[in-house]
Amino acid sequence: MDWLANLVTVPNLAAALLTLAPFLAVAFFPQAIAARMSALPVWARLAIPASLSAPYVLVASGAGIFRWGWFALYAVLPVAIAVVLWRAAQADTAQKSTWRDFLVLAALGLAVDLRWFEGAWPAHLAIFNKIVLLDAGIYGFVLIRQLQGAGFDLRLRFADLGIGLREAGFYTPVALALGLALGFLHVHRAWPGLTPIAGAWLFTFFFIAVPEELFFRGWLQNLLERKIGRTSALLLTAALFGLAHFNKRAVHFNWRYVLLAAVAGIFYGRAWRRNRRVGASAVTHATVDAIWSLWLR
Repeated sequence: MDWLANLVTVPNLAAALLTLAPFLAVAFFPQAIAARMSALPVWARLAIPASLSAPYVLVASGAGIFRWGWFALYAVLPVAIAVVLWRAAQADTAQKSTWRDFLVLAALGLAVDLRWFEGAWPAHLAIFNKIVLLDAGIYGFVLIRQLQGAGFDLRLRFADLGIGLREAGFYTPVALALGLALGFLHVHRAWPGLTPIAGAWLFTFFFIAVPEELFFRGWLQNLLERKIGRTSALLLTAALFGLAHFNKRAVHFNWRYVLLAAVAGIFYGRAWRRNRRVGASAVTHATVDAIWSLWLR
C-alpha cells in the first residue's frame, strides 16, 4: 500500500480541496458566488485567479518537483484568461461572442488535449492540470464574462435526468452498430455489481463528463450558436469534440474513436440544448462512458 500512502498525503488532499472548491461552489451556488464577486473591485476580481497556483505549489513541493516556471504559469495564465474575458465582456455587452472568447477556448482546449502542462505534475496526479484549467475557465466565463445560457448548474432536475438518459438511449444502438462494425467495441458480459457501476458513473460524471460538457456545450456550442445558428453549431461542436479524441487509446490518429466521439457529440449537444443545461448532457455523457468502460472497452 506504499503507492496509496504516496497518493493520499496531506498536501495532495489540501490541493484537491482547493482545486475542487471553485468548481463545486460555482456549480451548486452560482448566484451567491457571482454576487460576492461582483461586489469586489475590478482589480481584485482579476487578481483572484492567481490563487489557482496554490494546488501546484502543494503537490509539486510535496513531490519534490517544484519549478518556478510552472508556478509562474499557473499564477499568470488564469489571470490572463480573466483579463481577456473581462475585455470581451466590455466589448461585447450583447454577448454575440467575440474572438477573445474563442481565443480562450482554444488555449484551454489545446492545453488539455495536447497535455502541454502535465509535465508539471507527478504522472499519477496529472488530473490536477485539467481541473485547475477548468477552474480558470469557470472563473473567467462565469464570474468575469458572465456568459449567459451555458447552464452550468449541477443542482440536477428530473428533466435533466430524463433528457440525459433519453439521449443516451438514442445513442447506444447507434454506437453499438457502428462500434462493433468497426471493431472498436468489444462486448464483455460480466456483471461488475451495483457499487462499481455507481462508482464508475459518479466518477465519470464529475471528473470527465461535466468538465467536457461545460467546455464543449456550455461554452463552445453556446458561443457558436450566436455566430452560425443552432444546427451548424451542434454539428461543428460535435466534430471538434470528436477530433479532441484523436490521441486517445492510440499512439497515432485514432479515427475510429474520433468518429464515434463525434457522433456521440451530436447526442450530447442535443441533450444540452434542450433546456440549455450542462447537467443534462453530462448525464448522457456519463452514462455512455460508464457503459463503454464497464461492458464495451
